[in-house]
Amino acid sequence: MTDLGTSETFNPWSVVNLVFHHLAEQGLHPVLGEAGHPAEAASDLLRALGIAPGPDTAGPAAPGVQETLADLRRQMLPGVE
Repeated sequence: MTDLGTSETFNPWSVVNLVFHHLAEQGLHPVLGEAGHPAEAASDLLRALGIAPGPDTAGPAAPGVQETLADLRRQMLPGVE
């Protein structure tokens, strides 16, 4: 809660993205979906930190995000486009 009494929200997929990148930068090889829905765990983490999970909005990501994801796919899944 903020000082004004309103709850803060954050998109769980942003947490997934941040953690995925951090793990990859540390030389680890994270995968998505094989051990469950990662946004659910991210939502639980946000709640534990006192932040409400934001809505899971549909639709395409911003162009910069799409480019970053395409780069990750090329790195992690060579030959798959």
